[in-house]
Amino acid sequence: MTLDWNSFTPTASLAGGILIGLAIALLLLASGRIAGVSGIVSGMLRPQRGNILWRVAFVIGLIVAPACYRLFAALPESRIDAGWPMLILAGLLVGFGTRLGSGCTSGHGVCGLARLSPRSILATLTFMSFGFATVFVVRHLLP
Repeated sequence: MTLDWNSFTPTASLAGGILIGLAIALLLLASGRIAGVSGIVSGMLRPQRGNILWRVAFVIGLIVAPACYRLFAALPESRIDAGWPMLILAGLLVGFGTRLGSGCTSGHGVCGLARLSPRSILATLTFMSFGFATVFVVRHLLP
C-alpha cells in the first residue's frame, strides 16, 4: 500500500472531525436528538407537528456547508466511476441497509459509538466489514 502524500490532509481531517463532533454534541445537548442523517431525513418524510423545522435546518446545513467551505478553499476533486444505474442501485442498497440496521453510519458510527451503544458497535462493525469486503471484491475479484 502506498500513501498519496498530495491527498494526505491531516489538519483538514482533524478540523472536520472536530466540527462534526461539536455539531452532534450541540444537537444532543440542545434537543436530546441523535444526529443520524437517515433518521432525520425519514422524519421529514412523515412530518409531525413541531418536529420538522430542526430537521429541515439540519439538511439545509448539510447542503450549504460545502458552499461555505468553497468560499475559503477549493472543493476537492470528485470522480465517480459508475453509471447512473449502478449509482441508483447503490443508493437503494444503502437505504435498505439503513432501514435493516435501524440507522446509518452517522447515527451508529459517530453518535452511537460515542455513547458506547452495543447495538451501534455491532452495526458499525457490520457495515465496515461489508464495506471492506465490497472494496476487495470490486477491486480484486471483478474484471
